[in-house]
Amino acid sequence: MLESLGRIQNPLVRSLVAGVTVGSTVTMAAAIILGMTNAKENTAYRAALYAALAGAGSGAILGLLYPAKGNQPSTSTQLQGRTQRSSNESWKDWRNFVVIRKVKESEEITSFYLQPEDGRDLPNFQPGQFLTIKLDIPGQAKPVVRTYSLSDYAEPCTHYRLSIKREPMPAGTNFMPGLVSNFMHDHVQEGSVISAKPPSGKFVLDVQKTLPAVLISNGVGITPMMSMAKAATLRNPQRSIWFVHGARDGQFHAFRDEVTAVAQRNPNLRLHFAYSRPQPEDRGHYHSTGYVDTALIRALVQQDAEYFLCGSPAFMQSLREGLKAAGVPDSQVFFEAFTKGISTGNISTRAEAAIPTHSNGAGKRAEIVFAQSDTTATWRPDDGSLLEFAEANDLNPPYSCRQGICGTCVCRILEGEVEYQETPVAAVDDDSVLICISTPKTARVVLDL
Repeated sequence: MLESLGRIQNPLVRSLVAGVTVGSTVTMAAAIILGMTNAKENTAYRAALYAALAGAGSGAILGLLYPAKGNQPSTSTQLQGRTQRSSNESWKDWRNFVVIRKVKESEEITSFYLQPEDGRDLPNFQPGQFLTIKLDIPGQAKPVVRTYSLSDYAEPCTHYRLSIKREPMPAGTNFMPGLVSNFMHDHVQEGSVISAKPPSGKFVLDVQKTLPAVLISNGVGITPMMSMAKAATLRNPQRSIWFVHGARDGQFHAFRDEVTAVAQRNPNLRLHFAYSRPQPEDRGHYHSTGYVDTALIRALVQQDAEYFLCGSPAFMQSLREGLKAAGVPDSQVFFEAFTKGISTGNISTRAEAAIPTHSNGAGKRAEIVFAQSDTTATWRPDDGSLLEFAEANDLNPPYSCRQGICGTCVCRILEGEVEYQETPVAAVDDDSVLICISTPKTARVVLDL
């Protein structure tokens, strides 16, 4: 009875059903007793009547107080929630992932689907965030760390997807952006194991907002936009979304069919594909010829909106300047870049910031303490950034861009002050510092490394 009662959500109906059920049961029991005892006195019948009424009243109270099943999670749901939280809270550093699928998306971009090797729960992420991975590449003295945007979104989250563009390796440079991308394309296969840190990044779409959002990308910049479009469709399909992407032609357009399928499920998701050099076989698969620029955006979007940009530096610089000239507030323009080229900007606030004057208040030397490693060393201007200084002292802190963009090298500063060699793009908490572009400002700096 209690299980059936718990399925009734309305408390008044639940009370009525319980009262009738208990009252009827008591009445039947009393009738049986009277029949078996052949009771003739009026007092016996009155007692039976009072018992039935009392039973009905007790049942009504029970029904009113008994909680509906839908109001309380089941034991299995509670256990699942605890397991999910436990798994998420325990993942703080590197975790091994297995490549379960490898899919070619275009002439340049290949997707890698990752699942945790330990088989435990996988926390979801905010649409637009990136994943930091670490690879042991032959010929490299230490593991190589890079960051890539997560290009998929689903609930529940069963995998992470990284969609990586093959980049050419520039000759004669120490920093080779194509090193990891080429290794991933050529050597990482299904079954390979990759280490990753939890999803991170502040270039995210607040799905619950009602202000229309315009997702603008070119090339591999489409990757965070995919997670944003899917998350908006799942969690807030009433919000107006424009998805505007530029590509050379159909062969270089990743996720065309996938995002089209998403738009078919979401009437508030509008697509526009611009091909700069379309081929005859592309007929019917794109909306305009040329490049994505401010004029195209203003023609498509004629209302107040938020703008999210991701793509080549020149592409984003042009759009930012064009949107600013069109009167769009900086607070409504968000962008993500993992290469140099954007002169200023902040991933979280996009606020303009002046590059600090390098007064080197520490003088010619500074004492640097790496607290976790119990190492103290003297820094000199020729030692370069704090990241370079840490590496010179046999420490191996995480990093990726080495340009203050991705935030991978962020570290807590326990004592002292630093100054930046250039304006950081990644957002940093007040008690932290990007060691890849900073040098000591005070005579003593203590880092949580």
